[in-house]
Amino acid sequence: MEQEIKTVKIRPEPPKKIGRHVIVVRVQHNFGVLARITNLFASRGYNIESLTVGVTHEPNIARITIVVKGDERIIEQIIKQLRKLIETLRVRDITCIPHIERELVLIKVHTGDEKARDEIMRLVNIFRAKIVDVSTDTYTIEVTGDIDKIEAFIDLLRPFGIKDLARTGTLAISRESAKHKYAKYVE
Repeated sequence: MEQEIKTVKIRPEPPKKIGRHVIVVRVQHNFGVLARITNLFASRGYNIESLTVGVTHEPNIARITIVVKGDERIIEQIIKQLRKLIETLRVRDITCIPHIERELVLIKVHTGDEKARDEIMRLVNIFRAKIVDVSTDTYTIEVTGDIDKIEAFIDLLRPFGIKDLARTGTLAISRESAKHKYAKYVE
């Protein structure tokens, strides 16, 4: 008796689309909450791209904006884990709804000669930035905007020599105009 051998074709799993997600979390502003949230990410091997925290207009409530990269399954897991924390009041992934993102950056840049200073001043004006400190060979510049604006500005300053740079991380809030259309997703 001959045995029949069946060939089974296994479809490859479609590639997972990894994207940048902006998650907004409202929590009770208690001691250790931020440590618990960051430990939640670290213990599962998720990398936080950006993390900003601040108190809100409500007493004892803090708002945390987390930017993380991952596929839909990973983001779902993160949100479920965040919701399990006792201090968590609300968690929203606002990536797919209209929202505003901003970041603040302070940059120390070498000014070199007068020509370099003039060029840096021109860039500061074009990007609506501000010079907040001046020394004989350095400008400290403050710029705010979305990530594309910030990255473009930094790239244009690199040839002059960036001495130091400090970034706040992304802040995000949903647009009020999105409230009705995206009611179940909006904070």
